[in-house]
Parts: sequence; C-alpha cells; structure tokens
Amino acid sequence: MLSFMFRFLAFYFLYLDSRKLTKAMKGKILDWNEEDRPRERLKNNGAEALKNSELLAILLGSGTKELSVVELADEILSHFNHDLERLGRASIAELCTFKGIGPAKSITLSAAMEFGRRRNTFQTKRISIKSSHSVYQIMGAKLRDLQHEEFYVLYLNKANQVIEQKCISKGGVSGTVVDVRLILKPAILLTASSAILVHNHPSGNNKPSQADKTITQKVKEAAKFIDVTILDHIIIAGNQYFSFADEGIL
Repeated sequence: MLSFMFRFLAFYFLYLDSRKLTKAMKGKILDWNEEDRPRERLKNNGAEALKNSELLAILLGSGTKELSVVELADEILSHFNHDLERLGRASIAELCTFKGIGPAKSITLSAAMEFGRRRNTFQTKRISIKSSHSVYQIMGAKLRDLQHEEFYVLYLNKANQVIEQKCISKGGVSGTVVDVRLILKPAILLTASSAILVHNHPSGNNKPSQADKTITQKVKEAAKFIDVTILDHIIIAGNQYFSFADEGIL
C-alpha cells in the first residue's frame, strides 16, 4: 500500500512539474516546432502566407506564461474585433492594458502601424489626381487614424499631378488654425497651377463645420490673385470622407 502511495505521489508531482514547465515554455516562440513558428513560416513561405495574428506575433516576440505569443496576438485582435484600423488608432497606454504588453512592445506596435501608414503615403509626387477618391487614397492612411486635426495641401501642376504635399498646421481634437498665407506661399514657390485642401475630423463626423466652409472660401478667393485654382477640400473622418467639389459647395 505504501509503495502504491509513493508511486502515486511521484507521478502527481511529476504531472504538476510538467504543467508548470509547459506554462513557462508556452510563451516562447523558439520552443515551437520550426514549421509552426511565424518567423520561419514567413521566411519559407512569404509574409502573405501568414495570418494577421501570426504577423502580430512576430512584432510581439513573446507571449505570457498563460498564452503563447500567437494566442496573445489573437486576444489583442479580438479586442479590436479584428479591425486593423481600430488597432492602428490604439494608443500606447491602451495597448499596455493587455497582460504581457509593456511600454516597449506597445511602442514597437505603434511604430509598425505608423510605418505602414507612411508606406501608403510614400512617393505621392507625380501621382495624377482624377477624383476625390484619388485624394483619399493618398491622404487617408496618413490622416484617418489621428486623434488630433491636421491640415494639408496638395499642390498640383497643369496635368493635375501632385508636385508636393505639405502639412500647413496641426491642432487639437476640435480644430486647427489655418493661415491662408502659409497655403499660398508654397503654391508660388512651386509654381503650382492648382491645389487641394485636406484635413481630418478625429470625431469621425465627416460633415464640414461652418469654420471649414469659411476657410475654404477664404483660400479660394485669395488663390485667384496668384492664378491658383482650389479644386477641392477633402475632409477625412476614419474610413469615410467628404468632398466639397463632389457636393457642389466649393
């Protein structure tokens, strides 16, 4: 009887130790089979072969004692309903609320999201503007996730190609101050034929305010004196936008 009890206790403690070891190792991606590791899968099959959770796991690098890094990535994505736009708007403080995500990992994720946004807006020069949607394709990634307002101007040549894009001002949640002279000076230096005004509404409401309408008309009238045409004013609010030209109020 004593021999049976000793064997039972020995097996029981071995079982407990194995569970602790499993938990301790679960978050380490290097302990997985090579074909299951996101990094190895990306190397062998390309980034497009990976799921969002696996790509996010590579950025995180490690999980927790309770969750593997891919499970942690799944938990984060689930919190944002697998909406990458919402994840992209998450602050460092919000990301830090997840167990296993400290300031360093939060900063890495924020940097990766910003890098993706910049990739989408890189090399806008000589892109031809054919519609308001063309403007959104250029500026949407830069402005739609911001928690404050920014005001940009796209300067175009006679072929409606973008010569330059310039940030004129940055403000708070409710607005930004725009100086007409700061808009017209680059137009003269770049010998632009036309320009398009673009700014964002962090609130998600894409409807123009009275201040938006006023500054649009003010810039339009002032630009006439230097033979520059204001083609449109685009308001970006998340995944939607408002075009003054499309609505016939320019």
